[in-house]
Amino acid sequence: MWVFTQTGFVSAVRHRDDKTKLMVRGRDSESLEDLADMASASIDHTPGGDYPYRVTVTDLQFMEWAEMQIETLDYTNFKSRVTITRGDIYHDACMDVWSAMHQVEDANARNRYAAK
Repeated sequence: MWVFTQTGFVSAVRHRDDKTKLMVRGRDSESLEDLADMASASIDHTPGGDYPYRVTVTDLQFMEWAEMQIETLDYTNFKSRVTITRGDIYHDACMDVWSAMHQVEDANARNRYAAK
């Protein structure tokens, strides 16, 4: 699962060695700081992996972190907010993803008369 928040981008998957845990990975350590703090977990540096930073958490810890993301959601425009919270580099990366996702719009996405 990919999750983009105002504080970063994480990828969460089932931990391959401990199926009771999640491995939450990040391209930068800052994206994992809030989760690691909340879970009292360390951020592991894994420069040889697909994601160079990882934190191991329980499902409940991840759900609590996700709930916190929702509870603190007070902005009306994500792209504008991330410029403030993470700066231009993160904003531009998010814009690349936003733009790429246009590829998956279905045939009726822009048809105002499409069935709802």
